Amino acid sequence: MSEYRRPPVTGALVFFTVTLAARGGDVLVREVDLLREAVRVTRAERPFGIEAFVVLPDHIHAVWQMPPGDRAYGVRWGAIKARFTRAVREKYGSDESGCRVGFYPTDGARDGPGYGPVCRPGFSPAPPAPPPYTYPTDLPVVRSGRYAGLKPGLRREKREQAVWQRRFWEHHIRDEADYWAHVRYCWMNPVKHGFVARPEDWPFSSIHRDGRYVPGMDLWLWGGTPTCGLSLNLCLH
Repeated sequence: MSEYRRPPVTGALVFFTVTLAARGGDVLVREVDLLREAVRVTRAERPFGIEAFVVLPDHIHAVWQMPPGDRAYGVRWGAIKARFTRAVREKYGSDESGCRVGFYPTDGARDGPGYGPVCRPGFSPAPPAPPPYTYPTDLPVVRSGRYAGLKPGLRREKREQAVWQRRFWEHHIRDEADYWAHVRYCWMNPVKHGFVARPEDWPFSSIHRDGRYVPGMDLWLWGGTPTCGLSLNLCLH
């Protein structure tokens, strides 16, 4: 059983990497509107600041500002993951039972030839699905850390789907240089992966709403002002 413990720091600036279970997929950009809605609803319930956010086909990088006295970023990421997974499953149809995802068939009865199963009262079988999205059937082998080399099983009792890798990677920002290094990393990541030549050419990035960025600027020589104040000290305390 995992004994992982996160730093007991509230109001922190934190860099995150959140990854799909199947590296090489594209559902995050294919269904970026569903992801945006998951983030929007979660922020409305549990506010947090976004210093940088970039969505790649199979992973996300972000820098968040947690509210004073709050360190529950794991709860927020869990909610975002769950909302996105539910939305994707609902859009792309049914589970193996033939019922709308999250609902269950009654014992064996069917409506007739060519029809799906009879689901619990109030819910009907799933309508025809959009173009198929192939769900991963299992989680990948853990590549590093305490459980490196192990292959986790899906937690069926929690209706877990192999859409996301479990947990996420986080790094607490230490100082101003560390802050800018991670904001730049978010902005430059689509360039690093070869998707675009310039950060502003990638559509799924917070760079388009960040007044600190000027197209064509040399990010490797650049430093600026954190969005949460005139000094990073205001962000870290």
